[in-house]
Amino acid sequence: MTAILALEHRNLTDTATVSYDAIFTVPSGYSHANLQLDEVLTMEQLLNVLLIPSANDAANVIAEDIAGSVESFASMMNTKAREIGCENTNFVNPNGVHNENHYSTAYDLALIGRYAMKNDIFRKIVSTVKYTLPSTNKYDKENRIFVNTNRLVNEKSNQYYKYTTGIKTGFTDAAGNCIVSSAKRDDMELICVIMGAGSDLTTDINKFDDCITLFNYGFGNYKYDTLCKANDVFKVVSPINASKDTKSLNVLYETDIDALVDANTIPTDLSPEVNLDDSLKAPITKGSVIGSVSYTIDDIKYTTNLIAGQDILANSTFSIVIKVVLVLFALYIFKRFLNRGNGKRKKSKNKKKKKSTKSSRFFLLL
Repeated sequence: MTAILALEHRNLTDTATVSYDAIFTVPSGYSHANLQLDEVLTMEQLLNVLLIPSANDAANVIAEDIAGSVESFASMMNTKAREIGCENTNFVNPNGVHNENHYSTAYDLALIGRYAMKNDIFRKIVSTVKYTLPSTNKYDKENRIFVNTNRLVNEKSNQYYKYTTGIKTGFTDAAGNCIVSSAKRDDMELICVIMGAGSDLTTDINKFDDCITLFNYGFGNYKYDTLCKANDVFKVVSPINASKDTKSLNVLYETDIDALVDANTIPTDLSPEVNLDDSLKAPITKGSVIGSVSYTIDDIKYTTNLIAGQDILANSTFSIVIKVVLVLFALYIFKRFLNRGNGKRKKSKNKKKKKSTKSSRFFLLL
């Protein structure tokens, strides 16, 4: 989440200065990048040491630079978490230093991981095996070399998994060994979350093995099936009042629908839930949304809009006929009114004429 906010609020070339608090509020035993007081680093450098060796001091620097304080940055983190869809997550710091009020769930971490992996810069960093922090204004050596804590990306590791694309490990005494990992094979990318795997070296290794087991299960038992493709014809309808040349409307899928399905079972009963107005009326503009269609598989709903495949023109002949009928009807009513008025005047020719207001009232109503 810290990396997400950094990427959305800063450019990679923007610089930040390391404060006293950023360094010395990191408790003993927590990982750091050996950042120096008043050291000036680019956001790209900070992101690399944040995500590759899990540098807690780098997280603090990012937070202070963006929000002015760790507390204000935590508020931004919580706001972003809610935007992403997290319902059981609360942040109080940018680095995961243990706090009883700092928590999340496997599902929420998967949501955050999926959101972050949509950013190409993030994807590149979390798949990087080794990174060297260059010399700076406060550190003239290039011996700060960091190896990715995610063994799944490292070919030299016994836990290397060739399909791995990221993401991030984590550990505290209270949380145990944790990881949010991702892997992509063919056109399907999966995210795996392991939490509370224990606190010794064996369980640290086991969390990577568990990831591999789960990835193999996912890739071996599930696949993406294309239920419909964008611009394919869903059905053909005849809009009301359409012209003779455009009386048939192709109703198209707006986007592809790719559903995750059991690779070993052919889906049955894929009857769509359709929301389409039966009384569509011309004119209709090509590409306009005229409905939606949904497929539900394993209680997951996949939806796309239905759009008009072409322009549908109104029937001009029909419109002219309607207008002529209305005019003739108005003339007929007017003529009857005049005839009735003439009849009354003949019957009362010896009486004093009175001013009539009926005609003015008639035209007002018309």
